[in-house]
Amino acid sequence: MPVMPGAEPYRHEAGQVGVLLCHGFTGTPQSLRPWGEYLAAHGLSVSLPRLPGHGTTWQEMSRTRWEDWYAELEKAFEDLRGRCAEVFVAGLSLGGCMALRLAEVHGAGVKGVIVVNPSIANDVPLLRLAPVLKWFVSSVPGVANDIKKPGAVELAYTRTPVKAAATLPWLWSKVQADLDSLVSPVLVFHSPEDHVVKPTSVAILRERVAGVTVEELPDSYHVATLDNDADRIFAGSLDFIRTHASVPLQRD
Repeated sequence: MPVMPGAEPYRHEAGQVGVLLCHGFTGTPQSLRPWGEYLAAHGLSVSLPRLPGHGTTWQEMSRTRWEDWYAELEKAFEDLRGRCAEVFVAGLSLGGCMALRLAEVHGAGVKGVIVVNPSIANDVPLLRLAPVLKWFVSSVPGVANDIKKPGAVELAYTRTPVKAAATLPWLWSKVQADLDSLVSPVLVFHSPEDHVVKPTSVAILRERVAGVTVEELPDSYHVATLDNDADRIFAGSLDFIRTHASVPLQRD
């Protein structure tokens, strides 16, 4: 299946500190590419894979489920860990949820977690109906392009495949069940005005994760990595990585 121009994965080889970036549900690496390039320019090895079923057609995505997306991230994580002394994981929206799952599974193998408007709760009424709705409707309108910045565009599907969405509650339940096991420091970037993910997810992280740091993004909507506060995310994540890495970045 041909990949949309701009939806290709991104990879950069640099120093002994690596970061795995995870894009969101129905999105593509394009939404995180500027973030990845910023971190690469400051001495990090970066891996930004394209999740199965993403960046092609929503019909292809309909044949995938969360286990397929997570397996791709596991593969990228193991590859990065084989090349770097330390690895951080980061993600946007559902990508943030899967970054947290990687940290739960790998414990101290993940040096730190950075999430932007993470989605870890089943708080959208339509998604609660997805397990039943999938038998009657193949897709619903998409959730892409929730961006405040004029002219900024997210490369993502305009339709959401219901069968794929119906698998999300299992992932959310696993992540929430194991939040107490997190040993990695967690930095959360949160847009108070988010039209895709409700505040429930960040509230859960504040309550359940010891020592979590939350930074507000006052001038951005959901896809904040392409929005007005993108520079705040980029610089803040780099500072977080420098603080928690025990080996220097290549340019440090």
